[in-house]
Amino acid sequence: MSKVVSFIKEAYDEMLHKVSWPKYSDLQSSSVLVLVASFIFAVLIGVIDLGFNNMMDWFYNIIK
Repeated sequence: MSKVVSFIKEAYDEMLHKVSWPKYSDLQSSSVLVLVASFIFAVLIGVIDLGFNNMMDWFYNIIK
């Protein structure tokens, strides 16, 4: 049990004193970048899906 308590104390100390946390402005800019990249990726996948859907509709209409 003492090993578990020691581990938790050391982990807490490391999180407070040894980890370099980013500034709030850095977090904001990174979040905006992720949101914009996700939106662009979603639009790109949507356009590709729409293209494949139209191509498959065209193909199935030819077969009929």
